[in-house]
Formats: sequence, C-alpha cells, structure tokens
Amino acid sequence: MTDQLKEIVYSRDTIEFVTVAVQYCAFLENFEETTESELTDKLTKLLPLLYLKASLVPETDTVNEEDPEISVTEDDYNYISSRLYNIYLNNDAYLEVFLQDMKYSETPIAASISEDLADIYQDLKNFATIFERGITENMNDALYVCIENFKEYWGQKLVNVLRALHSLKYTADAGLLDEDNSEPIDTDELW
Repeated sequence: MTDQLKEIVYSRDTIEFVTVAVQYCAFLENFEETTESELTDKLTKLLPLLYLKASLVPETDTVNEEDPEISVTEDDYNYISSRLYNIYLNNDAYLEVFLQDMKYSETPIAASISEDLADIYQDLKNFATIFERGITENMNDALYVCIENFKEYWGQKLVNVLRALHSLKYTADAGLLDEDNSEPIDTDELW
C-alpha cells in the first residue's frame, strides 16, 4: 500500500501541482506594493496553470480515518482577502452566473475577486502545509481532500474569478483598471 501511495504522492503530475500550489500561496502571502494591473496580469497567468496541474493529478483515496489538519486560520484567510480587496477595491465585485443560487434568482448575484482568490488559497495552503511535512499517508490524504475540493468547490471558483480577471485585463475600456480606483465602476457595464 505504501508503494502505491508513493507512486501517487511523488508522481510527476502531483509534484508539478504542488509546485504551482506553493507558488500561488507564496505569491498571495508575499506580494509587495503592486498595482491592480500587475496583480491581475500575474494571476491571469498563474490560475490557468493551477487549474491544468490540478486536473492532471492522479486519483487517490484516503487512508487515515481522521481528516487532514487545517492550518489556515480565519485571521490568515482575512489577511489574504483584505490585501487583495485593498488592491481591487471598486473592481472586486463581479457578476456570477455559475452559482446554484442563480437558478432561483431574478437578480444578478455578485461575487468577490478577493474572496474567491482567498478561498482557493485556503485549500491550497492547507494542502501544502501537510505535504511539506513529508509523511506519505498524510500527504496522500491532503492530496485527496484538495483535489476533491477542486472538483466540487475551488475549481469552479478559479474559472469564475479568472473570467472576471480576464475582463479586467482585456477590457476595451482602459479606465476600468484605474490604478487609483478613485471612481466607482458600474459592474453592469462589464457584462
């Protein structure tokens, strides 16, 4: 069983996913003073790679009875989310159409770039923290939980927020990526 786990945990696809996940987390934890356009440019390159690498991870199943440890605290989450929000400010909200609640709503549902990116960070950081400890069974279970959450939750958030970031980056209205964010943006005009 241990050899089979090692084949999954140390496979090329898993290691490449871990590498990109760690890059994503480190980037969100360490970016210094940056503009909205610079941050958007970096994220529109990193997120598709993250999606690709997550989709290539081999299937596995849990071996431990207890759930993997959660290392990201509410304060950690709020720190990442608020740093992102402080950059996106008026451009943080975007209209979401791929939510289950949308079926029952006659009004648009707004989502948040900063919250979606922080949600992705939370799952990846929890995973990476366990993975770096090097205990094969725990690494396997963390990988399983992270990829299941990718399938059910943060993978959809990733493509949703990527759509919003793409719109910010490539919009025809050059004023949308206003570096000082002093004028509120009408999100209805984005869509």
